[in-house]
Amino acid sequence: MLSRFAKVKAEEVARLKGLKAQGRFPRALEGVRPSFRRALAPKAGLPAVVAEYKRASPSKGVICEQVAVEDCALAYAKAGASALSILTEEAFFKGSLDYLARARAALDVAGFGQPLLRKDFILDPVQVEATFATPASALLLIVRFTPSVPLLRDLRLLAESQGMDAVVEVFDEADLEAARESGACLIQVNARDLDSFKVDRQACLDLARRHPPLPGEAWIAASGVLERAHLEEAVEAGFAACLVGTALMEGGRPGDALAQLLGRGEG
Repeated sequence: MLSRFAKVKAEEVARLKGLKAQGRFPRALEGVRPSFRRALAPKAGLPAVVAEYKRASPSKGVICEQVAVEDCALAYAKAGASALSILTEEAFFKGSLDYLARARAALDVAGFGQPLLRKDFILDPVQVEATFATPASALLLIVRFTPSVPLLRDLRLLAESQGMDAVVEVFDEADLEAARESGACLIQVNARDLDSFKVDRQACLDLARRHPPLPGEAWIAASGVLERAHLEEAVEAGFAACLVGTALMEGGRPGDALAQLLGRGEG
């Protein structure tokens, strides 16, 4: 799957570089972005929840297409999400870069300040620069997708130069070592294998127990979080936050699903 993702992203990179050469590249947004890092604080014994807008995935196919990103963002905010993850990858996840602006506008009008994470496959600085034109507060970098530590560091530093955070995703000890060597302080452990799509939530928890977060690090557990007990296990293992997407979206009522996950009844 990573090679398939890379092929699609190479086409995106070429298009963006073409726009840049033509002087048609989008300008970076001005102003202060809400801090993604500060949103990752456990509350009342539970990790912060990064609730995800996810229309489809390679493993599930179509998950939920009938809920607009504006409605989903508001439902998540009302139900208690600490931050939102917006899938922008088009070919495999039916996302769009425009969803970030649409979600931010809806939240701002309603008076919500949750920061947004751009979740995509980023391998080139020009993709980071394109993210500057969106209201994203953070973007995702995946060690398996950018295994070069110097490149990973450069992408992170570039994001931080515009006041954004970089969430660096790992799957095992080798990935974690690369992430730390690159200077990452926001580390996301994905329990889903990108090749087999199998979810091993226990392996995710065990990684945090064997290599606890260092001072200054905040860890996010991703994939396989289906119930409140999973949230409790994650925070006990040292995770500051959990990213939850499919489990919230697949029923078509993401706000209610999040409220139930957090033990708040219907949202």
